[in-house]
Amino acid sequence: MNAPQPKPWVMAIAPYVPGRSTVEGDTPVIKLSSNENPLGTSPEAVAAFTRHAGDLARYPDAGAGLLREAIAAHHDLDPARVIYGTGSDEVLHLVAGAYAGPGDEVIQVRYGFAVYEIATRRVGATLVVADDRDYATDVDAILAAVTERTRVVFVANPNNPTGTFTPKAEIARLHASLPPQVMLVLDQAYAEYLAPEDDDGGLELARTAPNVIVTRTFSKIHGLAAERIGWGYGSAEAIAAMHRIRAPFCCTTAGQEAAIAALAAADFIAASRAHNRLWRGWFADEIAKLGNAGLRAVPSEANFLLVLFDGAVTAETAYKALLARGYIVRWLPGQGLANGLRMTIGTEAETRGLAAALREIVGA
Repeated sequence: MNAPQPKPWVMAIAPYVPGRSTVEGDTPVIKLSSNENPLGTSPEAVAAFTRHAGDLARYPDAGAGLLREAIAAHHDLDPARVIYGTGSDEVLHLVAGAYAGPGDEVIQVRYGFAVYEIATRRVGATLVVADDRDYATDVDAILAAVTERTRVVFVANPNNPTGTFTPKAEIARLHASLPPQVMLVLDQAYAEYLAPEDDDGGLELARTAPNVIVTRTFSKIHGLAAERIGWGYGSAEAIAAMHRIRAPFCCTTAGQEAAIAALAAADFIAASRAHNRLWRGWFADEIAKLGNAGLRAVPSEANFLLVLFDGAVTAETAYKALLARGYIVRWLPGQGLANGLRMTIGTEAETRGLAAALREIVGA
């Protein structure tokens, strides 16, 4: 072999496959595959973005000082301990890069977010998958998987792609039972969809514990998926370590300004949360009516439902049939979910139409 060879652990990575956005032919597309906000973006964020859309000639603030201050003020945090990145995905990669490497182990739950495996393998660490409990995080299974080589534990809460939620007491028990050298990463991309009383205590832990990092994103309830802005919070030492390997200038000037405005758009956030709770509940009830056809919705606290197919109509068949009708949902056989489809909660019309399409497909 005379050519340069990539590292074997890199070649073992299955590349991330985003939710598709198109279908064949001229069928109108209803995209329900990427958990985007069906209400769009707040007027305040759009206006802020528009005001700065012409600021193209100069680099953005590499430290995102105003954005970090706004995040800190909104969540009662120390701005010096806020890190931002290209979506929360980059922050997850930064954690793996700072705390794991060859010979180390990283734990994720079964049916966890696909980026965890990519971030782990990218740095040459070994991925360890803890068993689930009916598609939900099993704290005891995670703790049983910990060894002297464990360096990072990734937990999404609510979880993607299942939508399940681990309550505060269980998160506290997990953290208290982990060795101090293990970094617990609480990925809270969907946290804003929770009722206030359902807070898992992640930010509270990150304020005081040196081995907890919380990550969040502006891509979901804030409706800024196109701008790819995420952030994280942890101890001063952890954030300093991650800053050493973070790429500069990763968020545009207009995007940073839009994110600041999005944080303050309380009415839009409340409306988005209320819409999601209403139509997620309605859609779950509709899926329950299809139980005789083998369909079941996993209980969700996110802005999507994972619908399982255990009857005559398979998830793959339903996926293709929905595509033919213009509904793009997410089929995830690569994540061990060949029997399930993840479906974003859309507008009222989209959600009603999706339910009607499913009834037709399964013959109910």
